[in-house]
Amino acid sequence: MRRPLLVMTAIVAIAAGLFGWVRMQQGFSAREEPSRVERLIALTLRRLAVPAGARAARNPLPASQEVVAEGRAHFADHCASCHANNGSGETPIGRGLYPRAPDMRKKDTQALTDGELYWVIHNGIRLSGMPAWGDADHDEDSWKLVAFIRHLPSLTPQEEAEMEGLNPKSPTEL
Repeated sequence: MRRPLLVMTAIVAIAAGLFGWVRMQQGFSAREEPSRVERLIALTLRRLAVPAGARAARNPLPASQEVVAEGRAHFADHCASCHANNGSGETPIGRGLYPRAPDMRKKDTQALTDGELYWVIHNGIRLSGMPAWGDADHDEDSWKLVAFIRHLPSLTPQEEAEMEGLNPKSPTEL
């Protein structure tokens, strides 16, 4: 029983050392796309960062048009600078982060539970560009954002245009 565990540990250590050596030869520039291994590690760490109890939490707010609209307005004002109004992450800031801001319309985000989405919004993710938002305890705005994130795959052009009017403006734009 101990021998297979020891062999597996040695293989993982050698692989990690080889991966580290290769990365050191190339550097750790944020300009590069993450490798498959880096992406897998990041997604695994994000999953492990969320406590099991938080994963099971359900959005206490109904996914009504009003709640989604409030989440959409909040997202436009607070989140779109990194994530884009449509959730694609295709903004200068979102593309400059490492790891990149995710396309929140896709499976990697949409497959998260409501509790996982809330936890990530509310607590942030260390060693990424995702800060913690909301009040220290319960935050209703974060739950509204969860409802809006669920709506992102069906965002209409009219809703996206409305969001543009709610995006923060620089002094030059004003």
